[in-house]
Amino acid sequence: MQVPICGFDAKNAILCPQCEAKLEAGQLTKADVDASIKIAKLAKTNSEIDKFTLFSCREVAGEFVLYLAKSDIEVIRKSRTLYRTLQGEFPGKIWIVESEANDRRFIEDLFFPTKILSINVVWVPGGIQKTKVIVSGKWTTRFPIDVNKVTNIVKQLRELDVVIEFEEGQRR
Repeated sequence: MQVPICGFDAKNAILCPQCEAKLEAGQLTKADVDASIKIAKLAKTNSEIDKFTLFSCREVAGEFVLYLAKSDIEVIRKSRTLYRTLQGEFPGKIWIVESEANDRRFIEDLFFPTKILSINVVWVPGGIQKTKVIVSGKWTTRFPIDVNKVTNIVKQLRELDVVIEFEEGQRR
């Protein structure tokens, strides 16, 4: 298991002077520390989680975005039980994204398992750049992903203005 803080710190839920200094300097966030401790706790009883590499964690309006290795994401996506185990440790919803992802991949990860048809950059009057995301299917009240939360996460973490449209022509 690899996490942003020392493995010893994560397992004992106490920061060493080095990690404390990184936190104070802004190299680590409180979400990084909390997520590291939670994942280390789960790793004690789950061998799959013990193999994970958590690069960082960001908190956006009570939601947690976990930046993991691509191989770890594949493991989580194959097991709903593993996802629920991780989700159970966090007070808000968790979003799993690839650590090395470009903007397109980041948005696709947030929308998983929904298919994204296209992601384009659009210039609107006034010289403002927006990112237009076209999602497969039709929006209903039972749509599994809160598009407003996705928009907010992308805005906060990637500084992109996102407009989400559905294949059936509805804009959210």
